Amino acid sequence: MLPALSWQEDHPSPVPPSVRPATPPAGGLPAAVAAALWRGDQLGAPVSAAWPSGFAALDAQLPGGGWPGHGLTEVLTPHSGTLEWRLLGPALRQVCAAGQTVVVIGPPLPPHLPGLRFEGLDERQLVWVQADTAAERLWSAEQLIKAQAGGAIVAWLPRARAEQIRRLQVLATGFESPVFVCRPMHALGESSAAPLRVQVCVGVDWALQLRIAKRRGPPLDATLHLPSVPGGLAAILPPRLRQPSRWLPRTEENEHVVVRPAAQPERRHSPAH
Repeated sequence: MLPALSWQEDHPSPVPPSVRPATPPAGGLPAAVAAALWRGDQLGAPVSAAWPSGFAALDAQLPGGGWPGHGLTEVLTPHSGTLEWRLLGPALRQVCAAGQTVVVIGPPLPPHLPGLRFEGLDERQLVWVQADTAAERLWSAEQLIKAQAGGAIVAWLPRARAEQIRRLQVLATGFESPVFVCRPMHALGESSAAPLRVQVCVGVDWALQLRIAKRRGPPLDATLHLPSVPGGLAAILPPRLRQPSRWLPRTEENEHVVVRPAAQPERRHSPAH
């Protein structure tokens, strides 16, 4: 007969150090959870590295200090095909310089290679997907995001619906590189799952006027003025034409002048005979 086991309940064995419960930090949350927590009054932290936009004023207002990965960035413009290259060109230049591929899907105009060279984009690092219909552009964007193709993806989806943008956003969360979706300005009135939405239009002195319509952080009411001389003109413009507004006539100095109609000569009536 086997002897009964002796239980030492009065003197329990200590817990090995490897399985001791971790002491929570002062805030009450584990460090990993606290790092992933985003508060509405603060700029969100990127899931991965951010890509500098090339504009210091814009990087200061973007979560993480640049264009984020693991999500969509919507670029809203009044006229598709021109301002997107000027806004995204500095970031895409860095992607090409790193030896990675930039994939563009369904641009409204064929990429102009001489102009892209002026922007510092190497055509050998550029892949152009010619997709003519909305269904082709959407399908191409989905497949390329799933395949994690390239160092950046730029897709023109002017007629994408809210549920389609939501599907792309879900797919983009698993893609480390930035994904830009270019849409018309009126799409701002539609709901979007993209965590970052920016509006851009032309300003004075070759600048871009940009507003951040949505970001992970407090709203930004100010308009950012980003200097952006087109690459083809930057090398030939004299300094005086880099700020052409300085040479325009200032009409506000003449606002005190009151313009009156010219006095009409007084008519004299001859006496009746």
